[in-house]
Amino acid sequence: MSNTIATYLCTGCGIGDALDMDMMNEAAGEVSAEIKTHEALCQAGGREMIQAGIDGGANSLAICACSMRVMQQEFNFGDKVSVSRGNIREGAVWSAQKPSEERDEAMVKEFTTMAAGDILRMCVTQAQKTELPEPFQLETFNNDILVMGGGIAGITAATEAAKAGYNVTLIEKADQLGGKALGWSKQFPTKAPFADLEEPTIGAMIAEVEGQADVTIKTGTEVARIGGAPGDFSVTLKPAGAASEWDAPVKVGVDEQDLIDKGEMEDPNDGLQNYMVENPEAVKFGSVILATGWVPADVSEYEHLGYGSNDKVVTNAEFERMAKEGKLSGINSVAFVMSPGGEEHDMDFPYANSVTSMVALKQAKYVRENNADAKAYILYQHMRTPGHMEMFYKGVQDDDGIFLTKAAVTSVEGGTVHAKDTLLGEDIDIDVDLVVLAAGLRPTTADAPTINLAYRQGNAFLDLDLFDGYADSHFICFPYETRRTGIYTCGGVRKAMNMEETIDDATGAALKAIQAMVSADRGVAVHPRSGDSTYPEFFMQRCTQCKRCTEECPFGALDDDEKGTPQPNPTRCRRCGTCMGACPERIIGFKDYNIDLIGSMVKAVEVPEDEDDQLRIIVFACENDAYPALDMAAARGHYLNNLIRVIPVRCLGSVNMAWIKDALAAGMDGALLLGCAHGDDYQCHFVKGSEIADKRMENIGDTLSTLGLEPERCSTRTVAITDYEKIPAILDEFVEEILELGPNPFKGF
Repeated sequence: MSNTIATYLCTGCGIGDALDMDMMNEAAGEVSAEIKTHEALCQAGGREMIQAGIDGGANSLAICACSMRVMQQEFNFGDKVSVSRGNIREGAVWSAQKPSEERDEAMVKEFTTMAAGDILRMCVTQAQKTELPEPFQLETFNNDILVMGGGIAGITAATEAAKAGYNVTLIEKADQLGGKALGWSKQFPTKAPFADLEEPTIGAMIAEVEGQADVTIKTGTEVARIGGAPGDFSVTLKPAGAASEWDAPVKVGVDEQDLIDKGEMEDPNDGLQNYMVENPEAVKFGSVILATGWVPADVSEYEHLGYGSNDKVVTNAEFERMAKEGKLSGINSVAFVMSPGGEEHDMDFPYANSVTSMVALKQAKYVRENNADAKAYILYQHMRTPGHMEMFYKGVQDDDGIFLTKAAVTSVEGGTVHAKDTLLGEDIDIDVDLVVLAAGLRPTTADAPTINLAYRQGNAFLDLDLFDGYADSHFICFPYETRRTGIYTCGGVRKAMNMEETIDDATGAALKAIQAMVSADRGVAVHPRSGDSTYPEFFMQRCTQCKRCTEECPFGALDDDEKGTPQPNPTRCRRCGTCMGACPERIIGFKDYNIDLIGSMVKAVEVPEDEDDQLRIIVFACENDAYPALDMAAARGHYLNNLIRVIPVRCLGSVNMAWIKDALAAGMDGALLLGCAHGDDYQCHFVKGSEIADKRMENIGDTLSTLGLEPERCSTRTVAITDYEKIPAILDEFVEEILELGPNPFKGF
């Protein structure tokens, strides 16, 4: 269906006063558009005018007003009408240079209108090229939820999902529910004055989930394989410890193999059988919640602390078990060592955080409650007690039998702990009955693979080293989310957390799992492009099976066949467009975001041919961080260099190098990619888009050199959403670099 375009220009918020309307009408004419103006398009009168245009046959709107990030509901006219937004307010008017001696009001108005005219032409071009999407619908849909792990997190997630009206299957590899909480002697205080330890409540939680009619509980059970996609996951279960066809053989060394061959050692792989072929049990689910928890981190590498060689040294998990079993009799003094000390004594144990701090405080109270004359020593580098736990910490400090000091433990010899750099300003030696090391909480996902995902990109979550094995996609902005859409994490597998935090976390994961299923059923994306009904479409006739799209997809949305032809899984897709940016044949696109559409918007920018001081620089700005930062800079009255023209992109990973080539071929003098940080300061909402774009830009730099163009004309810059104060300088710096290079030699051809 062809588009019937209606173009609207808001004159409110200072827009009308800042622009030359004759020039704006002229710009509209260049793209065969006729402008209708209103002083407040977002208000009732403006919406009525737009609705009248729709009633008159318009099915594609070009609305030139404020940023696409605001007034989204006001400019939503239903599924049958596409809306393109031209950001004239923030992008031209609010970010315009103030009049000065060098530029009078007339010149400022001219330059502002030139920028607004380009924005209008790009907006109309976008409206002309946009097609209405048709949401993807699964042939079969399932809205049951699988919860993996029967500890506090799993029990809570299952209970809350069932209360919301969903059928849940809760699996636990042990023979009973409860997880680590079954081994607790006491738990942290949960009510004022946050002074006294409480009896564990795990028993009541187990009883509650067992009483849920919509929860099916399977103990002694593990997942053998997870395939499929949101709304249609196919999960194969197996008895805990049983082998499956997807299990990797146990690796044996040369010496071990020799013993096996001689019959002196049992082959650990003898029991490996194709269990799933003989006993298939594949079950359909709509979403999955991973709540498999944590294991104590290894502390044996710190030889100076004696774990494994000194029977007086235990971990905090082992001490908790001793307390639970009533084995603290005769232990009258305990040293709790919170960091490994040694040369890097300011560091904590791996995977240690506030939970290990609070566990030390709790266990120190065990010592005191067991014997009123007993002593506890807590030697720490960092003591973290967030929220109400600060009151718990202060209560422990008031106990004269508990001694706390910042200190670096240099060694443990027998029952003597040697420490230096204490708050007392002197080295100390402490003789104790037992030494407890604060082992951190290592997520089960840190050891691959415990879940066996049927994804082209691997069967585990170990995609990012930045999270130390935690199964996250974007730890700050999208908690619970993994890089496998429809699979959500909570509890210790996501972050070390106490019981109250775990309960809140599991409730959030249950809600996200439900949201993922509902979104899949509606045929729309989940976060961060929630509600987006587009999905990537492939013109397979031109596919060269290069596999770039499948390899670069951050979320495993693409599998491939034996030839390398991509096999899309639309409900896994987050709509980032990384596959589109990767494709050298330009065969991937969305109804409202594709190579031709953005390339045409680039070409809609008017490039002055004979003015050295009026160069044009295209900026592709990530819609998640960079574009909001530009908006906020403009809202604060910051000048954004008037030589730049900005096009928002879903992710820098979606930027196809064809756009850069088209821009330079059209006479643009430079191209800048502005997006999220990658590497150690990772921020990308789509995991690795900025990193991929950076590599692509390096390659295009080589291409530009062969064409006689300086590679410096193309560059990337990274910003956070909070960098709005820095944005003007970042843009000015790049503009100055381009001005030094001079105009594009292809200008005018």
